[in-house]
Amino acid sequence: MSGVLIVTGGSRGIGAAICTLAADRGYDVVVNYSGDASDAERVAGKVRAQGRQAVAVRADVSDEDEVRALFDAAAELGPLTGLVNNAAITGNTPGRFDSYEVDVVRRVLDVNVTGVFLCLREGIRRMSTRYGGSGGAIVNISSTAARTGSAGEWVHYAATKAAVDTMTFGVAQEVAKEGVRVNAVAPGLVDTGLHAAAGMPDRVDRFAPQIPLGRPGRPGEIAEAVLWLLSPAASYATGTVLEVGGGR
Repeated sequence: MSGVLIVTGGSRGIGAAICTLAADRGYDVVVNYSGDASDAERVAGKVRAQGRQAVAVRADVSDEDEVRALFDAAAELGPLTGLVNNAAITGNTPGRFDSYEVDVVRRVLDVNVTGVFLCLREGIRRMSTRYGGSGGAIVNISSTAARTGSAGEWVHYAATKAAVDTMTFGVAQEVAKEGVRVNAVAPGLVDTGLHAAAGMPDRVDRFAPQIPLGRPGRPGEIAEAVLWLLSPAASYATGTVLEVGGGR
């Protein structure tokens, strides 16, 4: 299925890879971002260079009004057919669970859990046949951290991804008969700027030897899994979490 796709957190890393691959697969793309407009516009420019429509839209996914505005902006490109809930934060500085301040944890919960809830809700209201939509597909970006726990680094982040898994399964059951499939992709260690931004530029190199495939993932490899779940080729897949973690 192609059409109009919203990618939250689409300005860099995995989100940017999803946007450009989606354009290659025939989607018009809404590149959501919360901070750097230049990065988002650069990604939108790559989408346009592939002959598709694109718009970069700033929105904090934890803010209900801004999420509504994001989906309204998408409607200007045409009927929504897909949503990728990729926006997430770690709280940056890693540490033990008992070292975190409550304000940091609350912000991570707001973006990673409330943000997914708000976007899921709005996406369903736009795509579900219950609301007059024509159906569509949603992919939430989880993490293998939901299973491993991310001890000593981001246990609170891992917990938010476990919540994403639960929402994926529960919501998929609610809307299965309304033309909307809901799945998740759970990346493992992926070589993006996230690690350096968290003050651990050597993290990828440190963890790579623990991965059975012997290397970190690439953003494009995660994007391939996402686009498969969005596509008609995955028409019988809903309520599933697809791990793409190199065997770890």
